[in-house]
Amino acid sequence: VQLQASGGGLVQAGGSLRLSCAASGSINVMGWYRQAPEKPRELVASITSGGTTNYADSVKGRFTIRRDNAKNTVYLQMNSLKPEDTAVYYCAAGTSLWLVPGLAYWGQGTQVTVSS
Repeated sequence: VQLQASGGGLVQAGGSLRLSCAASGSINVMGWYRQAPEKPRELVASITSGGTTNYADSVKGRFTIRRDNAKNTVYLQMNSLKPEDTAVYYCAAGTSLWLVPGLAYWGQGTQVTVSS
């Protein structure tokens, strides 16, 4: 499975961005990790083909993940962005809602920068 991510950019705190990731084929779970400088990679959100979702506590209530199964595409709507959301965001796909890094497919990273 190949993943093609898009979106990201620079936004002021309180603003919004949307990330998209298209998979080359159908796969049960899709989601997003992020990695800030000198921090470990963190699972941000994931969603199954049936619509079950998982969010990191730090983004609950601000980020929404959804997917279009017909297009094999996942979207991450990020609202009320904070400077601490600044990171490289990676699309991932796999068979577990937890998207175990060693067992997942990865897309290229996209930079999200939130200015204060």
